[in-house]
Amino acid sequence: MVERLLPSEKERKRLIKVFAKTNPHYGKKPEERTVKELLTMGLINLDKPSGPTSHQVDSWVKEILEVKKVGHGGTLDPRVTGVLPIAVEEGTKALKMLLTAGKEYVGIMRLHKKVDRNLLFSTCQSFIGNVYQTPPLRSAVKRVRRKRRIYYFDVLEIKDKEVLFRVGCEAGTYIRTLCVDVGRRLKVGAHLQELRRTKVGRLKEDDTVTLHDLKDGYTLWKEDGYEDEIKKCIKPIEAAASHLPKVVVRDSAVDALCHGASLALPGVVEVDAGIKNGDVVAV
Repeated sequence: MVERLLPSEKERKRLIKVFAKTNPHYGKKPEERTVKELLTMGLINLDKPSGPTSHQVDSWVKEILEVKKVGHGGTLDPRVTGVLPIAVEEGTKALKMLLTAGKEYVGIMRLHKKVDRNLLFSTCQSFIGNVYQTPPLRSAVKRVRRKRRIYYFDVLEIKDKEVLFRVGCEAGTYIRTLCVDVGRRLKVGAHLQELRRTKVGRLKEDDTVTLHDLKDGYTLWKEDGYEDEIKKCIKPIEAAASHLPKVVVRDSAVDALCHGASLALPGVVEVDAGIKNGDVVAV
């Protein structure tokens, strides 16, 4: 299966304004943080199992890591599996950055009648671009019609009335509603049968960890001081911003920025190309 890229995964050209070195006084490389530091501000790319709610998974992570605060970015329904970004302690403040990240799902859609293969392919392709959706009746949000963007919609396999598909979409897209709309456009009816989230921005299912991995890694560190496994489970919080365009600043600008000052051009060292007015960036 050929990998498809969400808009945020595409590489950006880095423009270098001036060459500069950083002083260790202003921090350390994210990958050099200790386990204790990661437990105060880290991100877990968790593979959510089918059954529990996302909030229940949060509770289990909090219990495993013995921390006070945990939160997730992008709620998954109980039966949906896959990528569930979970932040720890102060890292929960960074979860809002994932709201702009595109999502990818792989699922099974069940048609209520068989249809022509080519018609199915062309119908799914017709949804690429902007779509208008009303949240499902059991949704936790207000049922207001809203616009969302579909980046790609691939039919991977067809078996009788079951269709294996892959869709890349804007955050907040209802895949259940999308399947119903496909069935309506085909005039045969359809519903979502099974769903797995495979990407949130640049967080992918290939790099997920399970609750068991997390438990084993934490126990090894807590009881034996072995750090490797728990460090594989908890990423530096910067991973939550990996999909955002970057602006690199001078050390001398860091303190002022942290106290609310605006960033002036002399403080910029490097910047990603293509940043537009109003874009959210990582500094």
